[in-house]
This record gives sequence, C-alpha cells and structure tokens, in this order.
Amino acid sequence: MEYIRETTEIQITEPTVISLGKFDGLHMGHKLLVDIMQKKKQDGLKTVMFTFDIPPRTIVDREMQNVLTTNGEKEFIFSKTGMDYLIEYPFTEEVRTMEPEAFIEMLVRQLNVKCIVAGKDFRFGHNRSGNYETLEKYSSVYGYEAVIVEKKEYQHREISSTYIREEIQAGNMETANMLLGYEYFVKGKVVHGKRLGRTLGIPTVNLLPPAEKLLPPFGVYVSRAVVGGKPYGGITNVGRKPTVGAENPVGVETHIFDFCDEIYGTEIEIQFLHFLRKEKKFDSVEGLKGQIEKDIESGRAYLKNYKRRKI
Repeated sequence: MEYIRETTEIQITEPTVISLGKFDGLHMGHKLLVDIMQKKKQDGLKTVMFTFDIPPRTIVDREMQNVLTTNGEKEFIFSKTGMDYLIEYPFTEEVRTMEPEAFIEMLVRQLNVKCIVAGKDFRFGHNRSGNYETLEKYSSVYGYEAVIVEKKEYQHREISSTYIREEIQAGNMETANMLLGYEYFVKGKVVHGKRLGRTLGIPTVNLLPPAEKLLPPFGVYVSRAVVGGKPYGGITNVGRKPTVGAENPVGVETHIFDFCDEIYGTEIEIQFLHFLRKEKKFDSVEGLKGQIEKDIESGRAYLKNYKRRKI
C-alpha cells in the first residue's frame, strides 16, 4: 500500500475506485465499503481510501477531537486491507471552503476516479453541504459510478465511530471490539518508567499515547500485547499510577505474561479485551502488589476462554 500524505500535489494515472471519510477506526460499517472496493479491482481499478490529516471538526470547532486511531495507527490498519493507496489529504482552508462540485472535480482530476463508494451518511464540502445525492447528481457530469451503501446496524443502531467511542468511554471493551471487528489497541514505542514493577517482581512495559488518542477509563484491563508480531496475554493499567506519584502523565502500563525480554524503544501493540477494575490509590506498595497479583490471576482466567464476539 502506498501512503500519501503532507501534500496536495497528487496525481494518480491509473483508474481508481475511491471511498472517502474520517475512517476513525476501521469498523464493521467501513468494511462494507472495503469489500465493495475490492470487488471493483476485478474491473481493473486501483483502490484508494481518502481521508484528511486531521479531523475536520478540529478546525471547524477549534478544539481537539479524540480519535480511535491516530494517523500512524490508521496506516497500520489499512495496510492489512489490501488497499492500493491511503491518502491523508491536508485539510487546508482552501479545502474547508471548497464547494461540493469543486471537491468532486478535484478528486476526479487528481485521482482519476471512476467509482466512488460512500455511505448514506457521508457529508462533504463547505458547511457539509454535499451528500450522497450530490455524488449521484454529478456522476454523469464527471464520468464516475456512484455506489451508495446502507449503514450496517447492531441492535437497531447504526455502527459508527461515535457508537464505538461511547462504548470505549464506558469501558465496554467487548462491545467496542465486536463493532470494530478487531481488538481496540494502542500502538507505540516502549518508554522507560519508574521500574517499580521490576522491583516488585512484576515487570511492566510503558507506552505514552499521544494526547488525541482515545483511551478507555482509568483502570486495569485484561489485555494482549503484540511484540514482534507475536501475541502475549497480559494486564494493562490505564491512568496515572496514583500510588507511586501524584503528577504522573497518563500512560498505558502492561505486565506481559511469561515475557522477560528488554524491549525499550521497540514498537508494540496493546489490545484491550476486558475491564477488570477502576484505578485506585493504595495505602502501600505492598497493597498494590497484592492487588496486581489478583489482577494477574483474573487476567489469566479470562484469557483461557477468550474469543471476540461477532455480529
């Protein structure tokens, strides 16, 4: 997959099928679009996922938006789909104020678009004035096919990034993972912590996710760590570790079961499977250690029968 970003000077000469959106978390609803695009490959079209480098609401509403997937994680997810191109287009003032027809014309001209695949909720252009009907209206003018897809639902609600975000914020990881079709994760390089876990005989690895990354509520989770492509069970604390300091940054700290390698500076993936308990401040380090040992026991028991639910 070719990852194109930080430029508006793009020219794809091969005919393409394209889908556009925020694609915040490649969830089960998005996968309907991906499946249609893959079928279009049989017609000789290259597949293009088109998104912006920042959520448009960050500019429009002038506030940071928490995301399910950072830009780096988005590249990681889409690389697994068989897409030919992922375009992360700069959301400039010119793009923000572009009228829907001008935006369509730009896409067709720069990306040689022959087919656009979109959901019925897709909005684009200045003040979000363009929709799926706009795509259909201009298809004959600019020579592309518009394929409009009904939204996938679960329990009478449309599957969306908003729905998944709500489940994660409530700590309902099983439901969030089912809607995503994969385990919600944080990906990053292992950084040095205070090494308290090692002195307790319970070594941990630490990640410091970027501020825009949506994390589940502070607490302890049954998790899975993927190191060098190999999965390991574990337990993960999300939060500030109040027992060992009041001003710790928000972090993701994981004890990986049956693992003792030194992996500082290595990029790993931490997947959240199940909420165990809220983060709390213990009266002593010994009390903390006793609770972690109980968490490890609970985590191992959960993992014995773990299987992600499917819609």
